[in-house]
Amino acid sequence: MSITRRTMMVAAGLAAVGPAFAQGGYPGGQVVTIVVPFAAGGTTDLLGRILADRLGARLGGKFIVENRAGAGGNTGVAAVARAPADGYTLTMGTVSTHAINPAVYAKLPFDHIKDFAPISQVASVPNILMVNIDLPAKTVPELIDLLKKNPGKYSFGSSGAGTSTHMAAELFKVATGTDMAHVPYRSSGQVTQDLLSGQIQITFDNITIAWPHVQDGKIRALATATPKRLEVAKDLPALAEFIPGYDASSWHGFFAPSGVPKEIVTKLSIETQAIMKEPAVIEQLRKLGVDPVGSSQEQFTAHIASETKRWAEVAQKANVKIE
Repeated sequence: MSITRRTMMVAAGLAAVGPAFAQGGYPGGQVVTIVVPFAAGGTTDLLGRILADRLGARLGGKFIVENRAGAGGNTGVAAVARAPADGYTLTMGTVSTHAINPAVYAKLPFDHIKDFAPISQVASVPNILMVNIDLPAKTVPELIDLLKKNPGKYSFGSSGAGTSTHMAAELFKVATGTDMAHVPYRSSGQVTQDLLSGQIQITFDNITIAWPHVQDGKIRALATATPKRLEVAKDLPALAEFIPGYDASSWHGFFAPSGVPKEIVTKLSIETQAIMKEPAVIEQLRKLGVDPVGSSQEQFTAHIASETKRWAEVAQKANVKIE
């Protein structure tokens, strides 16, 4: 089943959960737009649509998703940074838009700290290390050995320069002392197709995108890019078992433009935290390998600061810079 179809099924299923109730004040019957800075059908889109559905049910009013992809997520995020600070234009940000891009892009059309009010970290999504089925490496140690014996011979694909899938591989290279050529694509779907055909040999990708191909036996998964094993893939080792401290999980969060009234941001944060604790939401997301978080504003702000520092160090060591 495609992630697009799953997205619609998850959103439709959650629409029936619990009675809808309206609260006074915001959003007051106005339409609220959640800008997803990536194409429809991906993990960020899935989470944005779940939030739109549940916030509409809980707060009354209409929350809609608008996909504005481009420039590694920068296009959509920049549009929200410039939007009126009235609470009716929000965005789904990620580790890429709010931690990695500030480290790798020479110039951004927004300040990821000053221009946004963090609402809540919505979820954490594991990336998986995968290889073409014909690559002579069936374990992480075998892959590291193969790469060390053949520096620069093999290539890895990512869903774009500066994305979490790109930087997961750069972190792997730095940690293992290996070398691979980077081939950036415009979408995960293109990466998957070329991995299947053998045009590239290695990639990291979100479990929501990758897992069906692994289960079908068309792609070989070697490890999760996480500190520990996943409940949905207990037999798959974590890269941290071979590379102590390795963690390249992708996270997704909810943001408002800076200047939005504090009471609106607080209301959205409280509601988002509650949504991420709803049993139906937890069940649906965990089936896809997504870990619901629902952090407070303060926790999310601290997480962004920590991740910004961590990925800046990785970018510097890997010499990753996008003009």
